[in-house]
Amino acid sequence: MKYPVFKDLIIFENEDYVVVNKPPFLATLEDRTPNTTNLLKIARQYNPNLQACHRLDKDTSGCLVFAKNAEAYRHLAMQFEAREVYKVYHAVTWGTHKFEEELVNRAILPNAKGVAKLSPQGKPAETYFNTLETYGRHTLVECLPVTGRLHQIRVHLAFLGAPIVSDELYGGEHLYLSSLKRGYNLKQNTEELPLIKRFALHSFNIGFILMNSEPVKVEAPYPKDFAVLVKQLRAH
Repeated sequence: MKYPVFKDLIIFENEDYVVVNKPPFLATLEDRTPNTTNLLKIARQYNPNLQACHRLDKDTSGCLVFAKNAEAYRHLAMQFEAREVYKVYHAVTWGTHKFEEELVNRAILPNAKGVAKLSPQGKPAETYFNTLETYGRHTLVECLPVTGRLHQIRVHLAFLGAPIVSDELYGGEHLYLSSLKRGYNLKQNTEELPLIKRFALHSFNIGFILMNSEPVKVEAPYPKDFAVLVKQLRAH
């Protein structure tokens, strides 16, 4: 895998924070895969003091905040703790759904293997969902998590019968162009690849209060794979 240049990922920067548009397939912090890098390692080549203020799943793209100093880190950590950070994700799900401020308030319990499930024994978890666009058999959904549990958006969407495209862990199948496009012909002896190889979840917006008490809101454009998926769904 060719690793990105950190500077090219930056979508906001001031003296305390750097917000990047995290590419998919890159872990935020160390993970268990040997011989791989992670976003924090790449970030520290840009500035050795950077600390990740939160994390995104390896496959999730979008807004990720790094702090440049300990005060800034604490300042944002307290906002996460108090649930004052504004977070918006976009997901492409299976099925057509009309969500309007749809609240899922179901506790989530992760197991030892890092797979989450709904369980009264778990920690409270809340997410709001709104439909942005509907297509033939899919929906572009805006997801606003109030809490930050493991795989929260993915599990809550599966609970609503709207699993995320390519999220095989939680019941979302891959989507192929041949299933959208009538008369789609694949070259002989080639295997058709899914339109998106990872679950279709993108951290679109993040908003928080800066050290000078001013609010900031940052938006991360869709990465190529997510943009192509939405474009094909709109076209067919």
